[in-house]
Formats: sequence, structure tokens, C-alpha cells
Amino acid sequence: MKPVVAVVPAAGKGKRFGREKTFISLKGEPLLYWSLLALQNVDEVVEIIPVVDEAWLEKTRELVEDKGFTKVKKIAPGGAERQESVYNGLKLIEKQDCLVLIHDGARPLVSVELIKRVIYALDREVDGVVPAVAVKDTIKEVKDRIVLRTLRREDLRSIQTPQVFFYNTLINAYGKYSEEFFTDDATVVEKNGGRIKTVPGDYRNIKITTAEDLIIAEALLNMVIMNKGDEI
Repeated sequence: MKPVVAVVPAAGKGKRFGREKTFISLKGEPLLYWSLLALQNVDEVVEIIPVVDEAWLEKTRELVEDKGFTKVKKIAPGGAERQESVYNGLKLIEKQDCLVLIHDGARPLVSVELIKRVIYALDREVDGVVPAVAVKDTIKEVKDRIVLRTLRREDLRSIQTPQVFFYNTLINAYGKYSEEFFTDDATVVEKNGGRIKTVPGDYRNIKITTAEDLIIAEALLNMVIMNKGDEI
């Protein structure tokens, strides 16, 4: 298997949360710590590149040194939008004959098991792999508060990170579309004609978007830590 380089975008401004999230506390550790910890514990990952706001570069270096995240050799500065941040991280990759794993720093409960599941699902028949979970709620398309149609819940999935791609596939797609707005990396590859496969995700792998999510994450993290059969 090709070596895996992980890029961890964590430079968002936290508009919906109310403040920048990278160093908010989750069980006494910065939010970013938990994603770096999980990736550090995956043997297949040979390098981790966090992407943070320029104001947090030094604090991130201190976190990496203090916690012994030996796989972090470089830290990339964030951009104005997520795709610019990811592209900044991609451009720091030296091992270009590799797989690239992108994981949002705002998903602190990612498990080693899920990371491995996504990595090992990537093959030459597809251009990328993403974790997906079934949508639980009924989803309606609405305009001006009027329902236009109800979508088939059976056909819908919520897409998570980590997402894994061949380096050349991802860098080529970003080279063409880095200035457009995308909410995830698979969409950039799809835009470039790529084929994306899904694997089962994890409902615990939530993204911290609001203050309420932080409360839920702490409760879930307590459950994971209590269950010695789980790894995080």
C-alpha cells in the first residue's frame, strides 16, 4: 500500500459556533488534539499536516511538541475558505506517490477503525472514498418557506470525513477548481469527473458546528473512553 499523508483543515472562523474552534476545550484538550491523536495512532499514516489560521501557527507547534505528535513535520497556514486551506496543505506534501487523507479538525471523535476502513477501501476502480451514514430525518426541498418536494430518504446519505484520494487525482482537481466553493473534497474530485465510493461512516463522528455539538461530543467521548473495546 502507498503511504498515507493526512491533511487536517482546522482554519475555519467558526461563524456558526460563535468563535474560532481550533483550540476550544473538549475534555481538557484543544479540539484539534483529538483528530491529531487518532491519526497519530494509525500506522498507515506516515505524515500529518494540520492547516490552521496564521494566528494559531505557533500555538499549534507548541501543541504538537507538547503532545508528541511525531508525524506532524509541517503546519500549513489557512486560507479564506476551506478549499484554499486544503490546497495549502496539499502543496506541502513531498511524498507525491501517496494517498491523501483529508479529515476535518472539527470532527474530534473520528476512530482509528473508521480511518483504516476508508484507507483500505480505495482502489484503482475509483478516484476517492468517503464515509457515509444514512439520513434519519425526512428531507424536504424548500424555497421561500414553501415545500417544493420531499426527497427519498432511502437515497440520501450524510457524508463525513476522513476522505481518501490518490495524490495526483486530488492535486489535479484542486489545481483546476481551487477558487470555487466546495463543502468537501470529494465534490472537487467529482467536479473533475472523478468517481467516488462510499463506506459505512459512524454516527459518533460528528462535526462541531454549534455550542450544542460540543456538549454532545463530550458525552460521546465519555462513552468511548469508558468502552475499552473502542479506540480513538
